Amino acid sequence: MTTPRTETATSPVTPSSSRFRMFVGIGGGNAMEWFDWNIYATFAAFFAPQFFHSGSSVSDLLKTLAVFAVGFVARPFGGFLFGRLADRRGRRPAMALSVGLAAVGSLVIGLTPTYGTIGSWGAVVLVLCRLAQGLAHGGELPSAQTYISEVAPPHRRGLWSSLIYFSGTLGIVAGTLLGAVLSSILTTPQMDSYGWRIPFLVGGVFGLFTLYMRAKMQETETFTAAAVATKDGRPRDSLVKKMWERPALLFRVIGITVGATVVYYVWAVSAPAYAISVRGVPATGALWAGVFANLVFLIALPVWGIVSDRIGRKPVLIFGSLMLIILLFPLNAIIKGQPWQLFVAMAVALVLIGSFASIGPAVYAEMFPTGIRAAGLGVPYSVAVAVFGGTAPYLQTFFADRHLPNSFNWYAIGLMAISIITVVFMPETKGRDLRDPEPTR
Repeated sequence: MTTPRTETATSPVTPSSSRFRMFVGIGGGNAMEWFDWNIYATFAAFFAPQFFHSGSSVSDLLKTLAVFAVGFVARPFGGFLFGRLADRRGRRPAMALSVGLAAVGSLVIGLTPTYGTIGSWGAVVLVLCRLAQGLAHGGELPSAQTYISEVAPPHRRGLWSSLIYFSGTLGIVAGTLLGAVLSSILTTPQMDSYGWRIPFLVGGVFGLFTLYMRAKMQETETFTAAAVATKDGRPRDSLVKKMWERPALLFRVIGITVGATVVYYVWAVSAPAYAISVRGVPATGALWAGVFANLVFLIALPVWGIVSDRIGRKPVLIFGSLMLIILLFPLNAIIKGQPWQLFVAMAVALVLIGSFASIGPAVYAEMFPTGIRAAGLGVPYSVAVAVFGGTAPYLQTFFADRHLPNSFNWYAIGLMAISIITVVFMPETKGRDLRDPEPTR
C-alpha cells in the first residue's frame, strides 16, 4: 500500500475571474433541484385532486405521494447515468444536462392539463416528469459534488464543498416560504385552480437560467488532465468494471451515508410535518420553526467545512455522529406541542447534521480516482438515500402511529453507529491529491 499524495498550494484552482459564474452555476442549479424536490410535497394537497379522480382527498393525496416516491426509485439510475457521463465526457456537461432535465420536468408539471381536460393522461405525464426529476436529482449531487471538490483550493475543499448543502437548503427554504406566501394571498379555490402551478413554473424558469450559467462554466483541470492522459491509444476499461474492482469504496460510501441520510430527512425535511401530525404543534408555528432552524443549518455548514480543513474530516464526522446518537432521544422528548420546542430540537439536530452534510462532498470525492469519481460516489450514495433516507419519514410515522416511537430512534441510532464504525476504519482524506490514480488504496 502506498501513501496517497497530499496536494500543495501549487495545485490548480479555479481562476478568481470565473469563480462567481461557477458558484452561481453550481449553487443555483443545486438550489433549483432541491426547490423542485420540496415544492412537490409542499403543494401535493392542492394539485392531487387535479390529476387523480377517486372522489377521496386522502386517496388522491396518497397517490400523489406515491408518485413522489417514484423520484426516489429513479435516483440510483440517475446517479449511474449522469455519473457515467461526468466520468466519460466531463463534469460540466453532466451538470448542465441534469439541471436542464429537472427544469423541463418542472415546467411540464406546471403546464400539464388536469384530469378534467385530458383524463388519466395528466397523471401519466406527472409520473414521467417525476421520473425525469428523480434521474436529474440522482445525477446532480455526484456531478456537482465532484466538480466543486476538483476546483476547490486543497486547503479549503471542506469549506467549498459546503456550498452543495448550503444551496440545497436555500432551495428548500425558498420553496417553503413560497408555499406560505401563496397560501396567505390566494384562496383555497385559487390554489386548487392555478396557484399550485406557480412554484413549478418559477422553478423551471430559474432552472433554464442556471442551465445557461453552467454552459458557460469551464471543465475542471483535474478531469481535463485525466482525459488527455487516456488519449494514448489504450482501450478504456469498463466503468462498471472499474467500480466493482473497488467494492470497499462503494460500501464505504453506503456506510457513511446510511446514518446521515436518515437523520437528515427526518430533521431537515419532515420534522415540521411530523410535529404537526404526531406532536400537535400548530401548523403555522411548525412551518416557521422549520424555516428558522434551516437558517441555523445554513450558518453551521461553512463553519464545519472550515473546521474540517483545519483538523481533518474524520474527527468532524465522528463528533457529529456521536453527539446525534447521544442527543437523539432528548431532542425527540423536547417536542411537546409548542413551535419553540420544535425549533430548538431542529436547530440542535441540524447543527450536528451539518458536520457531515457540509464536508460529505469533499470526503466522497477524496475517496475515488478521477476516472470513476462521479459514478463511484453517485451510485452507492443514491442507493443509500433511496433505501434509507426516502423511507425514514414513513417509518417514523409508522412507528409513532403504533405507539412505538422509541423503535425508530433505535433504528436511527443503529444506522448512525454503522456510519461511525465506517469512518473510524477509513483513512483520513483531508488534503488528498485528487489527481492521484488511487487516492485511498
